Amino acid sequence: MSLRTHAPLAVALCGLVLGVSPAIAQLEETVRLRKQAQAEGSASQDRIDAMSDETDQMLSQYRSALQRIEALRVYNQQLAELVESQEQEKISVRSEIDSVTIVNREITPLMLRMIETLDAFVGLDTPFLLDERTKRVAELRALMKRPDVTEAEKFRRVLEAYQIENDYGRSIEAYRAELDGEGAAREVEFLRIGRIALYYQTIDGNELGRWDANERRFVPMDARHRSALRQGLRMARKQAAPDLLLLPIAAAEGSG
Repeated sequence: MSLRTHAPLAVALCGLVLGVSPAIAQLEETVRLRKQAQAEGSASQDRIDAMSDETDQMLSQYRSALQRIEALRVYNQQLAELVESQEQEKISVRSEIDSVTIVNREITPLMLRMIETLDAFVGLDTPFLLDERTKRVAELRALMKRPDVTEAEKFRRVLEAYQIENDYGRSIEAYRAELDGEGAAREVEFLRIGRIALYYQTIDGNELGRWDANERRFVPMDARHRSALRQGLRMARKQAAPDLLLLPIAAAEGSG
């Protein structure tokens, strides 16, 4: 085949190639655009997902903030009620403090009068345990001058002294003490029966006596009461069972 014979065929092939090339280029451009669109779409989706996650996170934070706000509102309401209650309590405490101040001003003179009354009572009463009882009164007077002792404690001690004096009237007691008589003082055994009678005998048992409330002095007793007095002393010391005692008692003034 000659060159002239193949020339039209070559031209035709070149024309075919030249016609296909724009189509391929267009296809490639389309593919490129599609890939670019897909990439942009993927990027857009990523941004949307990120924004959705951010939105969810913000919504969660918002809800948490709402819950904290509600909790704070309830807490603040409770605090407000507590503050109001404390204000009422402060008013009550101030009122009580004012009342206590008034009571303290009134109770101190009352306690002083009670101590003076107790002192006078001990002086007029049957003279048993005089040292102990007068010492108790002196201690109460000294206590009233102490600033480190509360008014409540002072009042408690005064009432305690009154209670002790009250208990004397419901008990019997035997004790040793000195008795001032004619001449030198001597140690004797005393028998106290409540507040109605006070007897004594010397340690050797030879001398007996009793307190005469009308004459305000001790008077001697007959020796026939020695056995009853000794029995009374043993009963007071819980060395003998309680029993009837036949001992003289001074009659009250004005009685027959």
